[in-house]
Amino acid sequence: MKKIIKQTNTILSFFILAVISSQCFAQSSTEPGRNSSFYYLKKFNSVFDFVQQNYVDDIDPKVLYEGAMKGLMSSMDDPYTSYLDETVQRDLAETTEGHFGGVGLMISKAFESKPGKPAYVEVSSAIEDTPGAKAGILSGDMIVEIDGKPTEPMTMQDVLKNLRGEVGTPVTLTILRGKTLRFPVELKRALIEVPTCKYAMIGETGYVRLIQFTPDTAPRLQEAIDYFKSNNYKNMILDLRDNGGGLITSAINVADKFIDEGVIVSTKGRLAFQNSSYSASHEKTVVRDVPVVVLINKGSASASEIVSGALKDYHVAYLVGSRSYGKGSVQQIVPLGNNEEIKMTIARYYSPSDTNIDKIGIPPDLEVSYPELSEEAQKAYVALVESNKIQDYVEAHEGMTESDISAFALQLRKEFNLEERLLRRLVRMQVNRYNTGAIYDLDYDIQLNAALDVLKNTKNFKELVASAKTLKELQQESEAAEQAGEKNVTAPTVSSDSGKKQ
Repeated sequence: MKKIIKQTNTILSFFILAVISSQCFAQSSTEPGRNSSFYYLKKFNSVFDFVQQNYVDDIDPKVLYEGAMKGLMSSMDDPYTSYLDETVQRDLAETTEGHFGGVGLMISKAFESKPGKPAYVEVSSAIEDTPGAKAGILSGDMIVEIDGKPTEPMTMQDVLKNLRGEVGTPVTLTILRGKTLRFPVELKRALIEVPTCKYAMIGETGYVRLIQFTPDTAPRLQEAIDYFKSNNYKNMILDLRDNGGGLITSAINVADKFIDEGVIVSTKGRLAFQNSSYSASHEKTVVRDVPVVVLINKGSASASEIVSGALKDYHVAYLVGSRSYGKGSVQQIVPLGNNEEIKMTIARYYSPSDTNIDKIGIPPDLEVSYPELSEEAQKAYVALVESNKIQDYVEAHEGMTESDISAFALQLRKEFNLEERLLRRLVRMQVNRYNTGAIYDLDYDIQLNAALDVLKNTKNFKELVASAKTLKELQQESEAAEQAGEKNVTAPTVSSDSGKKQ
């Protein structure tokens, strides 16, 4: 009997294959236009109909359609090209409108895993003054689990559903930092209001941090500049670190405050109508003859790179920090009706020196990197996080001052073999989880300190900025080095301990 059943199943399998072949692949070797769109659309239509009519259960054609659309858009291996159903659209709308419930992380996720690169959720940046930022989650961190559920098989829609929820409810993320540092972070969901600009004076230096590029960013930046002028500022730091981007028009308006004339950014696509150019206006320039340093890091993307690239190419500012993310493409939203859209890359943007930095990033003129934790320090870090000692202590000692923070860090140093500055930073972040954090942290922020040193110790700032290479020059040097079999040209670096050039 088993043999008969097996033979019957085999016959049925051949019958199904024959039907598929007759419907989908007949005359494939002789049909004209085999590589044309029409050929593949016809084949897809045949498979779609066959699956709907012969699958073991009734299946909603909408399910097949949405699955096919997601697969179609993801096949281009472009993280910025995707199919947006009604749920995803709603999530995006909440984000761009500036308020939503969640943990305050800007994230991305590959459609599927690749060898050596699981499809975890990658943190692009943590939004200022949100639970994610206050917990110390960094750009480049991977979320491998959400409340114990692995993120690798999740869709982006699943990720958003798990991260968002009722305000005040907890969610635990398992973070992978680097290749081996893995630790849990418990967050409480909050109403996320996306800020755009924070500023303060640091001595004679006007310091402004742009958090995201929205319609309000340029006006808020103008408020900061007016404040700096009223305080007789001598120089300025524009902090674009962990700024994941936003509106291209906002980036142009920001850059225009520093650049007198010329192209700020141009876009180039396959079709002529996708090409455009945006130029500076002399009347809008408000910062002239003032030394400007721009801070960037791997969380600086898209609109942040438009601004920093333009200021670099025109020798208007000196860049300090680490290489930016490398998102140099332009997306268009195409409505399909019935509350669905596709988001598709249609062009790439180019800096004033006609350079595209997509998947490359912008190197700083002065590279300043934070030291990596040793294997021993990583174990100590995980042990500290899992012990909850910082959280318990801060909750039991309200109103901790900087001296209190330093004293507790010294106490922790005896048990956990970590640098005191890092321990102070961790304690300070926990203290700030219950209030609005400070605008800057000179105790821990070696990149900001390096920027201040450049402004303070450079006798001829104009000469320093003029000597910095444009993005085009750096690209040409890199290409020449590759052809010669040499290593890529890199920016000068500073030690995190000494602050000296190497």
